[in-house]
Amino acid sequence: MSSLPINHVSDAVPVRLKSAPPRRHRLIVAGAIGLAGLLSGCASTKQAPLPTVPAVDLARYAGVWYEIARTPNWFEAKCAGGVQAHYTLDGDRVRVRNRCLTCDGKVTEARGVARAVPGSGNAKLRVSFFWPFYGDYWILALDPDYQWALVGEPSQRYAWILARTPALDAAVLEETLARAAALGFDREAFLFTRQP
Repeated sequence: MSSLPINHVSDAVPVRLKSAPPRRHRLIVAGAIGLAGLLSGCASTKQAPLPTVPAVDLARYAGVWYEIARTPNWFEAKCAGGVQAHYTLDGDRVRVRNRCLTCDGKVTEARGVARAVPGSGNAKLRVSFFWPFYGDYWILALDPDYQWALVGEPSQRYAWILARTPALDAAVLEETLARAAALGFDREAFLFTRQP
């Protein structure tokens, strides 16, 4: 991999929810997700709609993906590295298992389910980690051999560069970052994920 600067997510201000009972913690997280969804849905933008790839074969997309880079987000604040997404087909839905290593080396995991948006060629999915709240997962660029992907959502606040291996060729990474910038994402905002 090239000598790109590495931004550590562990530098972010930690969110303190450990003292809340488990049910209360889930309700707080669900409320935050719901509020974020409402606010992003109500935001008015004059930019062109975010284009996705024409079609995705979910059977080929399933499997393990390593996070290479991402824009900052609150839901990965505890992740210090080793971020992976595991996708498994289950009928008309995709089971999602996201995991990462925290600063103290422990594994934290989130499980959810995704469904393709009808008429999107499976390039737009709605993902839920806590029903009834859903977020957008749009596949914006995809390697023909399904070896890397650029994923984002229509508000252009969040984006991820994923790969089938823990590292991505420097030229491919550069091209993917340029593509993200061309789509309106802040290239300088991307944080590069440490993989063990």
